[in-house]
Amino acid sequence: MENNKLKTGTTTVGLVIKDAVVLAADRRVSMGHLAYGDDTPKIHRITDNIALTTAGSVGDLLTLIRFAKSQANLYEIERETKMTPNALVNLLSNILNANRYYPFGVQFIIGGLNKEAELYELTPDGGVLKRDQFAVSGSGTELAMAVFDQYYEKDMEEQKAIELAVRAVTAAKKRDLYSGGKGVSVRVIDRKGQRTISEQEVKRILEKQTVSA
Repeated sequence: MENNKLKTGTTTVGLVIKDAVVLAADRRVSMGHLAYGDDTPKIHRITDNIALTTAGSVGDLLTLIRFAKSQANLYEIERETKMTPNALVNLLSNILNANRYYPFGVQFIIGGLNKEAELYELTPDGGVLKRDQFAVSGSGTELAMAVFDQYYEKDMEEQKAIELAVRAVTAAKKRDLYSGGKGVSVRVIDRKGQRTISEQEVKRILEKQTVSA
């Protein structure tokens, strides 16, 4: 029955730049070998300063996202301060590890701002990997990582980081059967909060990269 569950085969990525995190993802949801949906959001706001990307079983992902949002709100009410990315990572890590024998089929990339930009990968069994440069998750990992290995530079400017994130996800969409959908979702988290890069801007980036390829 596993093949009848909605899954995000997925390619999602994150990059750390100075005082900001860039997250990007494809939009395809699959059910077994069927492309079930092509316009599904895979980047979710948790707080003003934290967002995450999703890969895995849709039901499990949405359950954990709802819990993360409610706990972040409770954290802020009780402590009168915003939850940090590291605090959210530890919370979700404990939940996943406690359920490792009946696991949630999920993988997260979590990015946000504390004293500096922070980026983490969270595995289905609760493993935490802090990333100082970039993170990749999902079935298109190898393809996207190859792009980062070739083009990533330390202390990139924001626009260049956005373009690289789009390039990495697009490369995976071309060759990975389970990554796809309409365009690429991109979000930037910085000191001003969060903003989503418009579809028009992403389309312009894609057209520019097609011409230069």
